[in-house]
Amino acid sequence: MKRIIAIAAFAAAVFAVGAQSYKDGIYFAQEEAFQKSGWKYQAVLEVSGGKIAKATWNGVNNLGLADKNTVAAAGEYGMVKASKLKKEWNEQAATVADYLVKTQDVNFNQYKNAAGNTDAIAGASIHVKEFFDLAKKAIADGPVAKGSYAKDGWYFASAAQFPKDGWKSNVLITVVNGSIVDVIWNALSKDSKKKSKLVESAMGNYGMEKAAKQGPWHVQAERAAAALVKAQNPAAITLKKGGQPDAVTGVSMSVSEFLTLAAEALAAAK
Repeated sequence: MKRIIAIAAFAAAVFAVGAQSYKDGIYFAQEEAFQKSGWKYQAVLEVSGGKIAKATWNGVNNLGLADKNTVAAAGEYGMVKASKLKKEWNEQAATVADYLVKTQDVNFNQYKNAAGNTDAIAGASIHVKEFFDLAKKAIADGPVAKGSYAKDGWYFASAAQFPKDGWKSNVLITVVNGSIVDVIWNALSKDSKKKSKLVESAMGNYGMEKAAKQGPWHVQAERAAAALVKAQNPAAITLKKGGQPDAVTGVSMSVSEFLTLAAEALAAAK
């Protein structure tokens, strides 16, 4: 009997040493750059009682679209036709996130190839390494400070119609723990042959790169987006008569439409 108790005590001690315990809060991490596909992955973890209670895997993009879960759920991503599992990306991503909650293992490394696919997670044929890398990074970075917005999520807003220049602006905002953690300002062309404004500008096809002293459109748009992340409120960014931001270094173009769309998107987060 004493031996059984001793073995049980030893097993409990081993489990306690191996168990992970995290500071309660909401954690976030994202990739530093867009992939060739145009997507940039994000991970959000909610820790309660020292354990990961909820996990979300999603993606934002430079394509001028809503977040990846929303696009996939609407049937616009196309993975069902390509996947042997016949499951869309958002369904598989949720399965992977649930696996993390079940195992609590942010150090998952059971990959079968360099792309990051795995046989260890039933119901997921997609490469999962990006998610676990981000989950590990999120924990290492620590919880996100509490912000003023009531609802977390991904918020997208687009102009109602194409203006004279043929570019219809849109904004995609990520809110975590009530704080704006990522903003993407983009636009789609009336010409379906063109890629998004961010991509066309980065390729040197927009034309502003030669005329603007503060840099091409995509560079200034990214600076404006970063300013909103810092300000946390579109109304906090004051404008000059021409719509240029009053105190944002490196932005000489009008951002009035951007701020209007941002406010529209964030209305759902209040």
